[in-house]
Amino acid sequence: AERDGQIADLHQAVTEYHGQIADLNQAVAERDGQIADLNQAVAERDGQIADLNQAVTEGDGQIVNLNHTVAERDRHISALYNSSSWRIAAPIRLITHQIKRIIHVAKLTAPAIKHGGGLKNTAKKALQLYRHDGFSGVKRGLRKVAMTTQTVPAEGSDIFDRNDYSEWINRFDRLTEESRIIFRKKIEEFPQNPLISVVIPTYNSKTTWLIEAIESVRNQIYPHWELCIADDSSTDKAIRPLLERYAQEDARIKLAFRKDNGHISAASNTALALASGEWVALLDHDDLLAENALFFVADAIIKNTDAALIYSDEDKITEKNQRYSPYFKCEFNYELFLAQNMICHLGVYKRSLINKLGGFRVGFEGAQDYDLALRVIENIKTNQIVHIPRILYHWRAIAGSTALASDQKNYAAQAGQKAIREHLARIGKNATVTSAPEAPALNRVRFSVPNPAPLVSIIIPTRDHANLVSMCVESILNRTTYKNYEIIIMDNGSIETQTLHLFDTLKKKGIRIEQDSSPFNFSSLNNHGAKIAKGDILCLMNNDIEIMTPDWLEEMASFACQPEVGCVGARLWYPDGRLQHGGVVLGIGGVAGHSHKYMQKGLPGYFGRAVLHQSFSAVTAACLAVRRSVFEQVDGLDESLAVAFNDVDFCLRVREAGFRNVWTPYAEMVHHESISRGHENTPEKQLRFSNEVQKMHERWGMQLTVDPAYSTNLTIDSEDFSLAWPPRAVQYTETRT
Repeated sequence: AERDGQIADLHQAVTEYHGQIADLNQAVAERDGQIADLNQAVAERDGQIADLNQAVTEGDGQIVNLNHTVAERDRHISALYNSSSWRIAAPIRLITHQIKRIIHVAKLTAPAIKHGGGLKNTAKKALQLYRHDGFSGVKRGLRKVAMTTQTVPAEGSDIFDRNDYSEWINRFDRLTEESRIIFRKKIEEFPQNPLISVVIPTYNSKTTWLIEAIESVRNQIYPHWELCIADDSSTDKAIRPLLERYAQEDARIKLAFRKDNGHISAASNTALALASGEWVALLDHDDLLAENALFFVADAIIKNTDAALIYSDEDKITEKNQRYSPYFKCEFNYELFLAQNMICHLGVYKRSLINKLGGFRVGFEGAQDYDLALRVIENIKTNQIVHIPRILYHWRAIAGSTALASDQKNYAAQAGQKAIREHLARIGKNATVTSAPEAPALNRVRFSVPNPAPLVSIIIPTRDHANLVSMCVESILNRTTYKNYEIIIMDNGSIETQTLHLFDTLKKKGIRIEQDSSPFNFSSLNNHGAKIAKGDILCLMNNDIEIMTPDWLEEMASFACQPEVGCVGARLWYPDGRLQHGGVVLGIGGVAGHSHKYMQKGLPGYFGRAVLHQSFSAVTAACLAVRRSVFEQVDGLDESLAVAFNDVDFCLRVREAGFRNVWTPYAEMVHHESISRGHENTPEKQLRFSNEVQKMHERWGMQLTVDPAYSTNLTIDSEDFSLAWPPRAVQYTETRT
């Protein structure tokens, strides 16, 4: 009976099992149907892919035809440019261009005359604008009137956008077959052909970018190079065969495959060990060299026989190879270099020097090239650093790259600050290194003020204007944390009762009042003040300055105490919050202008240059600190420059004496500009201003047209670092049609 029961249970289980099998068979049948549907979809997709491949093939054919058409057009243009008729017609084209400019200005001037009170008033206003802001100020002022009458388009739309980089490239940075021929001809004339080793460390690179990087080297017009690639034990199986294929195709390509992943410093050293060239150029695995990059590097090597470090300008490039964001750099600028790695791309180094320094240091990954450059400059002279003012490097902007966002790699910023700290320690500088407050991915260096702190003599020339003098002095007394200073007011013949009462009050506070009733001469007043000052540091200050940052004097004194630094300037703001002074750029307005003038507060400026400490050719004497020894070495301010440009001239003489002039954004003040002195609105003042302009040109000549702290690829028509049309660099016209 029990067994029968068990058999019955087994029969029941078998029945259930058969039911499950039936269910599974049903599910399999349904899955087979789905697979059949998928196979049908795959077949349809294969058909679509075939159609797309056919379309791509047809597109390739169209591209070939377009390339042929473009080549034909280039040949026609080249023939036109080289024709006698084109050269004969050059004067006519120049005259036509000037006529267009005259018509353009006339369009602006006509409504200004109509709505500005007639020709006389308009001319008077234009002269006033020119005095304060050069020709760019005239254009802005006339344009403002014109725009109110709706007679001309808005800024940039009437001719071209002056910051249209694509158009700028098309006009001034586009290689043609003719220019390639010129380059190759020059290479044949080179007295030597330096071998340049291009070093690339790579790890799991996207093959598309790696191929383009390698091809950018293979496509170089200058042929005397070798490409040294070290793979840092990539796990992507496509990398090795790709690199080996290239090495088989081109004997100039050398490879090393690391067994262990060591990160970028170790991989760079492995690539460096392959190099046999006298010079080493650094290239990231996903970036591009311009086709003429190594030509200009070789040219710089030949022309600068003592060179040890060469760098170029750079821009960024998208995944679709669209160029943007050009960084037109200045000549080597030590204070700016401490704030940002301005050498970066394209950096080219003498190989013997790199080897002597031990190559790249492990522990500085992300800033290994910054650390290398810092160690290199410690071992060479500044005149051995050569800047090529051309875009020779295209920095790939992709997700995770600092080209796309400077805060993408925080570890790189930290490594950079570590490298700067060690650099400063090696050269015996006592300083702290932190993130720049307004550009956290960049750096601020704060040098220590000597102990005991030197006495600073603040010299303030004035004539009456008690309200301004009171504001200025009270802001110093109430907001300055630096303790060891004296204030000397150079009274240039004040007569107002309110001013005289103020002087009596200030004397009781220990402020010195020195009488000088000679005709107003800003240079003479400051020279007089310097002679009676007791301080080791002199601080020239206008009477319309209002202190903002309490540690302003610590900041300026810390730079002024550096033996290689001459003048130190502050960041000055207009009362409405726009920038008044961010350093002086030579050439703007004919003599000099203020960097980033009128820029709104909170903006970083051109590649951070409005918020970072840096060297400039000159800074304004509205607030200028300088060691007494330097002041006396160059004989103070030139008293033949009574009002205008005396500070620029002084700074240029300080620079000529071998010192760097530094501007810092961390000493901030409000500058109530020209309230006390007034405008150049009398024939006598205008004649004096004209004579001072002439004196500057006679004394400094071409130095006013090429500023080492600025780029010849940037405009001197305004202070906003927009593009120059055309660039002022001579070499830009040598190889371009």
